[in-house]
Amino acid sequence: MPWFVLHTKPQNEKKVALRLQNIGIEAYCPLRTEIRQWSDRKKKVEVPLLPSMILVNIEENARNSVFQAPGVLRYMFWLGKPAVVTQEEVDALQEVESSKNNHNIEVEAIKPGTKLDLTKMGFKAQEGTVKYVSGNQCWVVLEGLGYVVKLEI
Repeated sequence: MPWFVLHTKPQNEKKVALRLQNIGIEAYCPLRTEIRQWSDRKKKVEVPLLPSMILVNIEENARNSVFQAPGVLRYMFWLGKPAVVTQEEVDALQEVESSKNNHNIEVEAIKPGTKLDLTKMGFKAQEGTVKYVSGNQCWVVLEGLGYVVKLEI
């Protein structure tokens, strides 16, 4: 089954993922740890890695069942087709999420017309998932989604 990308209401990603799981749909909301500072304290907070987006693993013919959960707006599309994320890309996100120092993660969109020559940068492609490590930065390209996840290690 493919992983589709759902667009949610802002700051509803974790709630929507939980609601979808409660009705029997496999949903994944990748999280990162962020240190937030208030006037009297600092606190570690888990925030979504992909703002206003979650991933759902669902059959093509059952795609409309996700709209039963409040907070789901629509499916994301890439190049005129529903955005699909491969299992390898989901595994890469889970690997990033499970790392201990994931609080300096940024997500950047690939700009239309930007050409990345991955072979000159030392990238190793494996079924659509590209990982790159240079110094203290690691890049994960999510081709099916049109995003580059930039990690500071």
